[in-house]
Amino acid sequence: MQTNAINTPRLSNSSAFSVESRNGRPDFDLAAALQKVSPQQQAKAQKTATDFEAMFLNSMFSQMTSGLKGEGPFGDTPGTGVWRSMLTEQYSKNFANAGGVGVARDVYRTLIIQQAKTTLRTA
Repeated sequence: MQTNAINTPRLSNSSAFSVESRNGRPDFDLAAALQKVSPQQQAKAQKTATDFEAMFLNSMFSQMTSGLKGEGPFGDTPGTGVWRSMLTEQYSKNFANAGGVGVARDVYRTLIIQQAKTTLRTA
C-alpha cells in the first residue's frame, strides 16, 4: 500500500492542505476524520501506532534470530538471549521510528477514524 500527500482544496478557511492517499487515491475518510480529532489526540494516536509497529517488528525480529547458533554476538552462550532481546528491541524501535513497514500508518488511520466516530456520538 502506498501513501502520498497530495494538495487538494480545503472546505474551511485555509487554501490547501495535505490529504493522504491510499492505493493512489485520496483518502477523504481520513481527511474528514482528522478535522474532528484534536491535535493532541492525533499525536497520541501516532505514538500508539508507532509503538504498536515497534512491538510487531520486535516479535518478527525475535523470530528471525531465534534459530541462530554459533560463535560471536549471536553465539549460544547464557548471556546471548538477553543481549539478543535488547538488540532486537532497539532494532524494532529504530525501524518503527524511521517509517517502519507500513503497519503504523494503517493503525493510525483506524485509530483516527474510530476517534472521529466516537467524537460524533458524544457531541
